[in-house]
Amino acid sequence: MAIVLGAIADDFTGATDLANNLVRSGMRCVQVIGVPHAALALDDVDAVVVALKSRSCAVECAVEDSLAALDWLQAQGARQIFFKYCSTFDSTDAGNIGPVAEALMTRLGATQTVMVPAFPVNGRTVYQGHLFVGDRLLNESGMQHHPLNPMTDADLVRVLSRQVARPVGLASHSVLARGGEATRRHLEALHEQGVGHVVCDTLDDRDLAAIAAAVVDLPLVTGGSGLGQALPVEYRRCGWLAEVAEPGRLAPSAGTALVLSGSCSRATLAQVARFLEHHPGMALDPLALAEGEDHLQDALTFARERLADGGPVLVYASADPERVKAAQATLGAERAGQLVEDALGRLARTLVEEGVGRLVVAGGETSGAVVSALGVRTLRIGEQIDPGVPWTQAPLAGREAPLSLALKSGNFGGPDFFTRAFEVLT
Repeated sequence: MAIVLGAIADDFTGATDLANNLVRSGMRCVQVIGVPHAALALDDVDAVVVALKSRSCAVECAVEDSLAALDWLQAQGARQIFFKYCSTFDSTDAGNIGPVAEALMTRLGATQTVMVPAFPVNGRTVYQGHLFVGDRLLNESGMQHHPLNPMTDADLVRVLSRQVARPVGLASHSVLARGGEATRRHLEALHEQGVGHVVCDTLDDRDLAAIAAAVVDLPLVTGGSGLGQALPVEYRRCGWLAEVAEPGRLAPSAGTALVLSGSCSRATLAQVARFLEHHPGMALDPLALAEGEDHLQDALTFARERLADGGPVLVYASADPERVKAAQATLGAERAGQLVEDALGRLARTLVEEGVGRLVVAGGETSGAVVSALGVRTLRIGEQIDPGVPWTQAPLAGREAPLSLALKSGNFGGPDFFTRAFEVLT
Protein backbone atom coordinates (compact mmCIF):
# COMPACT_ATOMS: atom_id res chain seq x y z
CA MET A 1 0.00 0.00 0.00
CA ALA A 2 1.32 3.45 -0.96
CA ILE A 3 -0.40 6.40 0.72
CA VAL A 4 -0.38 10.09 -0.13
CA LEU A 5 -0.32 11.49 3.42
CA GLY A 6 1.07 9.97 6.58
CA ALA A 7 0.17 11.84 9.76
CA ILE A 8 1.50 11.63 13.30
CA ALA A 9 -0.91 12.97 15.92
CA ASP A 10 0.04 13.65 19.53
CA ASP A 11 -3.27 12.45 20.96
CA PHE A 12 -6.26 10.33 20.00
CA THR A 13 -8.93 12.98 19.48
CA GLY A 14 -6.48 15.16 17.59
CA ALA A 15 -5.85 12.27 15.24
CA THR A 16 -9.58 11.83 14.66
CA ASP A 17 -9.99 15.57 14.16
CA LEU A 18 -7.40 15.57 11.35
CA ALA A 19 -8.75 12.36 9.81
CA ASN A 20 -12.23 13.91 9.78
CA ASN A 21 -11.04 16.86 7.72
CA LEU A 22 -9.15 14.62 5.32
CA VAL A 23 -12.31 12.58 4.69
CA ARG A 24 -14.40 15.72 4.24
CA SER A 25 -11.90 16.86 1.63
CA GLY A 26 -12.12 13.60 -0.30
CA MET A 27 -9.44 11.31 1.13
CA ARG A 28 -10.23 7.77 2.30
CA CYS A 29 -8.66 7.64 5.73
CA VAL A 30 -7.79 5.14 8.44
CA GLN A 31 -6.61 6.01 11.93
CA VAL A 32 -4.33 3.56 13.73
CA ILE A 33 -3.78 3.53 17.49
CA GLY A 34 -0.08 3.51 18.16
CA VAL A 35 2.54 2.37 15.68
CA PRO A 36 1.47 -0.88 13.94
CA HIS A 37 3.79 -3.85 13.88
CA ALA A 38 3.07 -4.61 10.23
CA ALA A 39 1.82 -2.95 7.06
CA LEU A 40 -1.91 -2.31 6.71
CA ALA A 41 -3.61 -4.81 4.42
CA LEU A 42 -5.78 -2.14 2.78
CA ASP A 43 -5.86 -0.96 -0.81
CA ASP A 44 -8.59 1.67 -0.50
CA VAL A 45 -6.79 4.19 1.72
CA ASP A 46 -5.28 7.55 0.75
CA ALA A 47 -4.16 8.71 4.20
CA VAL A 48 -3.21 7.08 7.48
CA VAL A 49 -3.14 8.94 10.79
CA VAL A 50 -1.07 7.38 13.58
CA ALA A 51 -2.52 8.34 16.96
CA LEU A 52 0.05 8.58 19.73
CA LYS A 53 -0.25 9.63 23.35
CA SER A 54 2.69 12.01 23.22
CA ARG A 55 1.27 15.44 24.03
CA SER A 56 2.01 15.44 27.75
CA CYS A 57 4.59 12.69 28.22
CA ALA A 58 8.33 13.24 28.68
CA VAL A 59 10.01 14.90 25.71
CA GLU A 60 12.30 11.93 25.11
CA CYS A 61 9.35 9.54 24.96
CA ALA A 62 7.40 11.83 22.60
CA VAL A 63 10.36 12.05 20.24
CA GLU A 64 11.00 8.30 20.29
CA ASP A 65 7.36 7.42 19.59
CA SER A 66 7.04 10.03 16.85
CA LEU A 67 10.17 8.82 15.06
CA ALA A 68 8.86 5.24 15.21
CA ALA A 69 5.61 6.43 13.63
CA LEU A 70 7.57 8.28 10.94
CA ASP A 71 9.59 5.18 10.07
CA TRP A 72 6.41 3.11 9.72
CA LEU A 73 4.65 5.73 7.58
CA GLN A 74 7.62 6.02 5.27
CA ALA A 75 7.53 2.23 4.87
CA GLN A 76 3.92 2.64 3.66
CA GLY A 77 5.14 5.01 0.94
CA ALA A 78 3.76 8.27 2.37
CA ARG A 79 4.53 11.21 0.04
CA GLN A 80 4.21 13.83 2.79
CA ILE A 81 4.37 13.69 6.59
CA PHE A 82 2.03 15.76 8.79
CA PHE A 83 2.79 16.28 12.50
CA LYS A 84 -0.60 17.05 14.08
CA TYR A 85 -1.01 18.85 17.41
CA CYS A 86 -3.88 20.71 19.03
CA SER A 87 -5.24 23.94 17.60
CA THR A 88 -4.56 25.48 21.02
CA PHE A 89 -0.84 24.56 20.72
CA ASP A 90 -0.90 22.65 24.04
CA SER A 91 2.70 22.35 25.23
CA THR A 92 5.14 23.51 27.86
CA ASP A 93 8.31 25.56 27.46
CA ALA A 94 10.20 22.27 27.18
CA GLY A 95 7.92 20.79 24.51
CA ASN A 96 6.64 18.58 23.16
CA ILE A 97 5.71 20.33 19.93
CA GLY A 98 9.07 21.90 19.12
CA PRO A 99 11.35 18.95 19.98
CA VAL A 100 9.18 16.49 18.05
CA ALA A 101 9.07 18.76 15.00
CA GLU A 102 12.86 19.16 15.02
CA ALA A 103 13.42 15.42 15.42
CA LEU A 104 11.13 14.69 12.47
CA MET A 105 12.91 17.31 10.37
CA THR A 106 16.28 15.79 11.14
CA ARG A 107 15.13 12.25 10.29
CA LEU A 108 13.58 13.47 7.02
CA GLY A 109 16.52 15.67 6.09
CA ALA A 110 14.16 18.67 6.01
CA THR A 111 15.52 22.16 6.67
CA GLN A 112 12.22 23.99 7.06
CA THR A 113 8.65 23.32 8.11
CA VAL A 114 5.55 25.36 8.91
CA MET A 115 3.53 25.68 12.11
CA VAL A 116 -0.18 26.02 11.29
CA PRO A 117 -2.28 25.32 14.41
CA ALA A 118 -5.27 27.39 13.27
CA PHE A 119 -8.70 25.91 12.62
CA PRO A 120 -10.84 28.95 11.73
CA VAL A 121 -14.18 27.12 11.53
CA ASN A 122 -13.69 26.21 15.21
CA GLY A 123 -12.61 29.71 16.20
CA ARG A 124 -8.85 29.05 16.34
CA THR A 125 -7.03 31.74 14.41
CA VAL A 126 -3.52 33.20 14.36
CA TYR A 127 -2.73 36.88 13.73
CA GLN A 128 0.74 38.44 13.94
CA GLY A 129 1.86 35.15 15.43
CA HIS A 130 -0.67 35.31 18.29
CA LEU A 131 -3.16 32.48 18.75
CA PHE A 132 -6.80 33.35 19.42
CA VAL A 133 -9.66 31.15 20.65
CA GLY A 134 -12.74 32.95 19.41
CA ASP A 135 -12.15 36.61 20.20
CA ARG A 136 -9.81 35.94 23.12
CA LEU A 137 -6.08 35.51 23.20
CA LEU A 138 -5.07 31.94 24.01
CA ASN A 139 -3.89 32.86 27.51
CA GLU A 140 -7.29 34.45 28.27
CA SER A 141 -9.45 31.69 26.76
CA GLY A 142 -9.51 29.24 29.66
CA MET A 143 -6.46 27.39 28.35
CA GLN A 144 -4.39 29.15 31.03
CA HIS A 145 -6.14 26.75 33.45
CA HIS A 146 -5.41 23.55 31.48
CA PRO A 147 -4.57 20.91 34.13
CA LEU A 148 -1.61 19.43 32.19
CA ASN A 149 -0.36 22.09 29.76
CA PRO A 150 -1.52 25.54 30.91
CA MET A 151 -1.03 28.03 28.07
CA THR A 152 -0.08 31.42 29.48
CA ASP A 153 1.50 32.96 26.36
CA ALA A 154 -0.37 33.54 23.07
CA ASP A 155 2.74 34.55 21.08
CA LEU A 156 3.56 31.34 19.22
CA VAL A 157 6.86 32.60 17.85
CA ARG A 158 7.97 33.26 21.41
CA VAL A 159 6.54 29.98 22.74
CA LEU A 160 8.16 27.91 20.00
CA SER A 161 11.49 29.70 20.26
CA ARG A 162 11.80 28.42 23.81
CA GLN A 163 11.42 24.82 22.57
CA VAL A 164 13.65 24.58 19.49
CA ALA A 165 17.23 25.14 18.35
CA ARG A 166 16.42 26.34 14.81
CA PRO A 167 15.33 29.97 14.34
CA VAL A 168 11.59 30.68 14.27
CA GLY A 169 9.98 33.08 11.79
CA LEU A 170 6.52 34.32 10.80
CA ALA A 171 4.46 34.23 7.62
CA SER A 172 2.11 37.12 8.29
CA HIS A 173 -1.43 37.56 7.02
CA SER A 174 -0.29 40.27 4.62
CA VAL A 175 1.90 37.66 2.87
CA LEU A 176 -0.76 34.95 2.81
CA ALA A 177 -3.32 37.37 1.38
CA ARG A 178 -1.23 37.51 -1.81
CA GLY A 179 -1.73 33.78 -2.40
CA GLY A 180 0.18 30.53 -2.52
CA GLU A 181 3.04 31.59 -4.78
CA ALA A 182 3.79 34.69 -2.71
CA THR A 183 3.70 32.56 0.43
CA ARG A 184 6.10 30.07 -1.14
CA ARG A 185 8.55 32.87 -2.04
CA HIS A 186 8.32 34.20 1.53
CA LEU A 187 9.14 30.78 2.93
CA GLU A 188 12.12 30.53 0.57
CA ALA A 189 13.38 33.94 1.70
CA LEU A 190 13.09 32.90 5.34
CA HIS A 191 14.91 29.67 4.50
CA GLU A 192 17.81 31.64 3.07
CA GLN A 193 18.00 33.46 6.42
CA GLY A 194 18.26 30.11 8.22
CA VAL A 195 14.69 30.05 9.58
CA GLY A 196 13.65 26.44 10.19
CA HIS A 197 10.20 26.87 11.73
CA VAL A 198 7.64 29.28 10.28
CA VAL A 199 4.53 30.17 12.29
CA CYS A 200 1.73 31.02 9.83
CA ASP A 201 -0.96 33.59 10.44
CA THR A 202 -4.36 32.10 9.53
CA LEU A 203 -7.65 33.96 9.68
CA ASP A 204 -9.83 31.95 7.29
CA ASP A 205 -9.95 29.15 4.77
CA ARG A 206 -8.35 31.33 2.09
CA ASP A 207 -5.23 31.56 4.24
CA LEU A 208 -5.23 27.77 4.68
CA ALA A 209 -5.49 27.34 0.90
CA ALA A 210 -2.53 29.67 0.35
CA ILE A 211 -0.43 27.79 2.90
CA ALA A 212 -1.34 24.40 1.38
CA ALA A 213 -0.33 25.58 -2.08
CA ALA A 214 2.99 26.82 -0.73
CA VAL A 215 3.92 23.72 1.28
CA VAL A 216 2.61 20.75 -0.72
CA ASP A 217 6.17 19.83 -1.73
CA LEU A 218 7.67 20.07 1.77
CA PRO A 219 8.64 16.71 3.32
CA LEU A 220 7.05 17.76 6.63
CA VAL A 221 4.20 20.05 7.59
CA THR A 222 2.91 20.59 11.12
CA GLY A 223 -0.23 22.04 12.62
CA GLY A 224 -3.84 21.53 13.55
CA SER A 225 -6.49 19.84 11.48
CA GLY A 226 -7.41 23.01 9.58
CA LEU A 227 -4.47 22.49 7.23
CA GLY A 228 -5.73 18.95 6.66
CA GLN A 229 -8.84 20.25 4.91
CA ALA A 230 -6.76 22.31 2.46
CA LEU A 231 -4.00 19.88 1.46
CA PRO A 232 -6.13 17.36 -0.51
CA VAL A 233 -6.99 20.05 -3.07
CA GLU A 234 -3.28 20.43 -3.75
CA TYR A 235 -2.75 16.65 -3.87
CA ARG A 236 -5.38 16.42 -6.60
CA ARG A 237 -3.80 19.31 -8.48
CA CYS A 238 -0.49 17.44 -8.37
CA GLY A 239 -2.16 14.26 -9.67
CA TRP A 240 -1.45 12.31 -6.47
CA LEU A 241 -5.10 11.90 -5.44
CA ALA A 242 -8.13 10.75 -7.43
CA GLU A 243 -11.75 11.78 -6.88
CA VAL A 244 -13.56 9.26 -4.65
CA ALA A 245 -17.30 8.92 -4.04
CA GLU A 246 -18.38 8.70 -0.38
CA PRO A 247 -14.92 8.56 1.24
CA GLY A 248 -16.55 8.46 4.70
CA ARG A 249 -19.07 5.68 4.18
CA LEU A 250 -19.47 3.35 7.22
CA ALA A 251 -21.45 0.21 7.99
CA PRO A 252 -24.88 0.56 9.70
CA SER A 253 -24.62 1.13 13.47
CA ALA A 254 -25.96 -1.21 16.15
CA GLY A 255 -26.14 -1.46 19.96
CA THR A 256 -26.97 0.81 22.91
CA ALA A 257 -25.61 4.35 23.32
CA LEU A 258 -23.14 5.56 25.98
CA VAL A 259 -21.23 8.79 26.61
CA LEU A 260 -18.02 8.84 28.69
CA SER A 261 -16.53 12.24 29.48
CA GLY A 262 -13.25 13.08 31.19
CA SER A 263 -12.59 16.49 29.68
CA CYS A 264 -12.86 19.56 31.91
CA SER A 265 -12.92 22.11 29.10
CA ARG A 266 -15.57 24.81 29.04
CA ALA A 267 -17.15 23.32 25.92
CA THR A 268 -17.45 19.86 27.45
CA LEU A 269 -18.83 21.20 30.73
CA ALA A 270 -21.58 22.92 28.74
CA GLN A 271 -22.25 19.70 26.81
CA VAL A 272 -22.53 17.71 30.04
CA ALA A 273 -24.97 20.25 31.48
CA ARG A 274 -27.12 20.21 28.33
CA PHE A 275 -27.20 16.41 28.18
CA LEU A 276 -28.26 16.12 31.84
CA GLU A 277 -31.30 18.29 31.12
CA HIS A 278 -32.78 15.44 29.08
CA HIS A 279 -30.89 12.21 29.85
CA PRO A 280 -29.48 10.38 32.89
CA GLY A 281 -25.89 10.83 33.99
CA MET A 282 -23.59 10.03 36.90
CA ALA A 283 -20.50 11.95 38.04
CA LEU A 284 -17.30 10.15 38.94
CA ASP A 285 -15.38 11.52 41.92
CA PRO A 286 -11.57 10.92 41.89
CA LEU A 287 -11.53 10.99 45.70
CA ALA A 288 -14.16 8.25 45.85
CA LEU A 289 -12.33 6.23 43.19
CA ALA A 290 -9.19 6.41 45.34
CA GLU A 291 -11.00 4.74 48.24
CA GLY A 292 -11.65 1.46 46.40
CA GLU A 293 -13.91 -0.36 43.94
CA ASP A 294 -17.30 0.64 45.33
CA HIS A 295 -17.62 3.92 43.40
CA LEU A 296 -16.74 2.30 40.08
CA GLN A 297 -19.19 -0.54 40.73
CA ASP A 298 -21.89 2.04 41.50
CA ALA A 299 -21.19 3.66 38.13
CA LEU A 300 -21.46 0.30 36.35
CA THR A 301 -24.77 -0.44 38.06
CA PHE A 302 -26.10 3.00 37.19
CA ALA A 303 -25.11 2.67 33.53
CA ARG A 304 -26.48 -0.87 33.15
CA GLU A 305 -29.87 0.11 34.57
CA ARG A 306 -30.21 3.18 32.35
CA LEU A 307 -28.93 1.41 29.23
CA ALA A 308 -31.59 -1.22 29.78
CA ASP A 309 -34.14 1.60 29.51
CA GLY A 310 -32.81 2.51 26.05
CA GLY A 311 -30.20 5.20 26.76
CA PRO A 312 -28.24 7.22 25.87
CA VAL A 313 -26.45 7.40 29.23
CA LEU A 314 -23.60 9.62 30.47
CA VAL A 315 -20.85 8.85 32.99
CA TYR A 316 -18.54 11.80 33.51
CA ALA A 317 -15.58 13.04 35.50
CA SER A 318 -15.81 16.51 33.94
CA ALA A 319 -15.72 19.20 36.63
CA ASP A 320 -15.05 22.91 37.03
CA PRO A 321 -11.46 24.08 37.69
CA GLU A 322 -11.95 24.48 41.44
CA ARG A 323 -13.13 20.90 41.91
CA VAL A 324 -10.28 19.64 39.72
CA LYS A 325 -7.75 21.58 41.78
CA ALA A 326 -9.23 20.25 45.02
CA ALA A 327 -8.87 16.64 43.85
CA GLN A 328 -5.36 17.26 42.58
CA ALA A 329 -4.38 18.88 45.88
CA THR A 330 -5.37 15.73 47.73
CA LEU A 331 -4.28 13.04 45.27
CA GLY A 332 -1.70 14.79 43.12
CA ALA A 333 -2.44 15.77 39.51
CA GLU A 334 -1.02 12.61 37.96
CA ARG A 335 -2.82 10.17 40.28
CA ALA A 336 -6.13 12.03 40.03
CA GLY A 337 -5.99 11.91 36.25
CA GLN A 338 -4.92 8.27 36.16
CA LEU A 339 -7.75 7.20 38.47
CA VAL A 340 -10.30 8.82 36.18
CA GLU A 341 -8.77 7.43 32.98
CA ASP A 342 -8.57 3.91 34.41
CA ALA A 343 -12.17 4.05 35.61
CA LEU A 344 -13.56 5.30 32.30
CA GLY A 345 -11.50 2.74 30.41
CA ARG A 346 -12.87 -0.10 32.54
CA LEU A 347 -16.42 1.20 32.15
CA ALA A 348 -15.99 1.26 28.37
CA ARG A 349 -14.56 -2.24 28.18
CA THR A 350 -17.23 -3.80 30.40
CA LEU A 351 -20.23 -2.03 28.87
CA VAL A 352 -19.13 -2.61 25.27
CA GLU A 353 -18.77 -6.30 26.07
CA GLU A 354 -22.34 -6.16 27.40
CA GLY A 355 -23.85 -4.59 24.28
CA VAL A 356 -22.94 -0.91 23.91
CA GLY A 357 -22.41 -0.36 20.18
CA ARG A 358 -22.47 3.44 19.94
CA LEU A 359 -19.95 5.21 22.14
CA VAL A 360 -19.04 8.91 22.44
CA VAL A 361 -15.88 9.81 24.39
CA ALA A 362 -14.96 13.38 25.36
CA GLY A 363 -11.35 14.40 26.02
CA GLY A 364 -8.03 13.48 24.45
CA GLU A 365 -6.56 11.68 27.45
CA THR A 366 -9.88 9.95 28.12
CA SER A 367 -10.14 8.82 24.50
CA GLY A 368 -6.65 7.35 24.73
CA ALA A 369 -7.58 5.42 27.85
CA VAL A 370 -10.83 4.13 26.35
CA VAL A 371 -9.42 2.90 23.03
CA SER A 372 -6.54 1.27 24.88
CA ALA A 373 -8.93 -0.50 27.25
CA LEU A 374 -11.04 -1.69 24.31
CA GLY A 375 -8.02 -2.94 22.42
CA VAL A 376 -8.94 -0.80 19.40
CA ARG A 377 -6.09 -0.63 16.89
CA THR A 378 -7.74 0.65 13.70
CA LEU A 379 -10.53 3.14 13.03
CA ARG A 380 -12.23 3.72 9.70
CA ILE A 381 -13.19 7.41 9.54
CA GLY A 382 -16.79 8.30 8.70
CA GLU A 383 -18.90 11.42 8.36
CA GLN A 384 -18.66 14.51 10.55
CA ILE A 385 -20.86 15.16 13.59
CA ASP A 386 -19.49 18.63 14.34
CA PRO A 387 -16.37 20.37 12.97
CA GLY A 388 -13.40 18.24 13.97
CA VAL A 389 -15.41 15.25 15.22
CA PRO A 390 -16.51 12.36 12.96
CA TRP A 391 -18.08 9.04 13.70
CA THR A 392 -15.62 6.19 13.27
CA GLN A 393 -15.93 2.43 13.30
CA ALA A 394 -13.65 -0.19 14.82
CA PRO A 395 -13.77 -3.95 14.33
CA LEU A 396 -13.69 -5.82 17.65
CA ALA A 397 -13.07 -9.51 18.21
CA GLY A 398 -16.25 -11.44 19.00
CA ARG A 399 -18.60 -8.79 17.58
CA GLU A 400 -20.42 -9.16 14.29
CA ALA A 401 -21.04 -5.41 13.87
CA PRO A 402 -18.21 -2.90 14.32
CA LEU A 403 -18.23 -0.51 17.27
CA SER A 404 -19.33 3.01 16.31
CA LEU A 405 -17.06 5.40 18.17
CA ALA A 406 -16.83 9.20 18.34
CA LEU A 407 -13.69 10.63 19.97
CA LYS A 408 -14.22 14.29 20.82
CA SER A 409 -11.51 16.75 21.71
CA GLY A 410 -12.53 18.56 24.89
CA ASN A 411 -12.93 21.97 23.27
CA PHE A 412 -14.93 20.79 20.23
CA GLY A 413 -18.63 20.48 19.54
CA GLY A 414 -21.75 22.54 20.21
CA PRO A 415 -23.67 22.45 23.51
CA ASP A 416 -26.02 19.71 22.22
CA PHE A 417 -23.19 17.54 20.86
CA PHE A 418 -23.74 14.48 23.07
CA THR A 419 -27.41 14.13 22.13
CA ARG A 420 -27.13 15.13 18.49
CA ALA A 421 -24.24 12.74 17.83
CA PHE A 422 -26.59 9.77 18.13
CA GLU A 423 -29.27 11.49 16.05
CA VAL A 424 -26.97 11.83 13.03
CA LEU A 425 -25.64 8.25 13.22
CA THR A 426 -27.30 5.86 10.76
